[in-house]
Amino acid sequence: MPKTDTIAKLALLLATIIWGSSFIVMKDALDNIGTFFLLAVRFTGACLLLAIVFFKKLKKLNKEVVKAGFVMGTALIAAYILQTFGLAETTPGKNAFLTAGYCILVPFLFWAAAGTRPDCYNIAAAVMCVAGIGLVALDDNLTMGRGDILTLMCCVFYALHIIVSARYTQTFDVMLLTLLQFFFAALWSSVLCLIFEPLPAMAEVPPYTWFSLAYLCVFATAGALWLQTYGLKYTAPSAGALILSLESVFGVLFSVMMGAEAVTPRLLLGFAVIFIAIVVSETKLEFLYKKKHPPKYKARMNEDK
Repeated sequence: MPKTDTIAKLALLLATIIWGSSFIVMKDALDNIGTFFLLAVRFTGACLLLAIVFFKKLKKLNKEVVKAGFVMGTALIAAYILQTFGLAETTPGKNAFLTAGYCILVPFLFWAAAGTRPDCYNIAAAVMCVAGIGLVALDDNLTMGRGDILTLMCCVFYALHIIVSARYTQTFDVMLLTLLQFFFAALWSSVLCLIFEPLPAMAEVPPYTWFSLAYLCVFATAGALWLQTYGLKYTAPSAGALILSLESVFGVLFSVMMGAEAVTPRLLLGFAVIFIAIVVSETKLEFLYKKKHPPKYKARMNEDK
């Protein structure tokens, strides 16, 4: 295996570990600050970091790329708002796995938008994902908590975000689009914070919460994005999708390690079914085929997180 290929796969793995850890970090931060404030700080910090690193790319700004960034940022912040409010009322592990269901929705929403029918892998993955969600989210009375419902709703906007990202990244610079979508996500969340949330008393916010926010800005948003962009540049689509799907696994692992998740056989079975569904949808099981007879498909990758 070439050295560059190995480094690229390690970069993707590190990105998934960081994103997996971010669920428990956000959960702790939400105990002391509001959802909109958390998102405003997270995206503002990430936007400033990217603006400093990629300052020269700002010369490419024009009306069309700003419009594209607005659409992507609006879809992204809608997904994050629903996911973060859901996280406040469910466990980090369940939030991580249910969020990963967006991978299953993408082919079906793309079908509605572009008329491209899902294949048998997409359909099988969707059925498996529904079964896994039932095992994870439904209680003994076959009802679902509000946190789980909000998390599932966020999947729709994550899937929409991927579809519009796939369209705009064919035309505009990826990092400039990412910077702009972070800017609009920060703008939306700041406005909503001012309207719906009282600003926290800064002196009363524990120091570890500020460290959590710094971690989310630097590592879980700007840093992990760079790792993903680099990794996907040198990694085959099927391998990249498989590695990135481990984010939900690490989300549960960190949740268990921190004592935030009560693991049961039913929960583990549900996680396993959802994970297999993601692998089937994202890779089409290409890794099981010989190289000279690969299945014909084009995997769609998430351009950001």
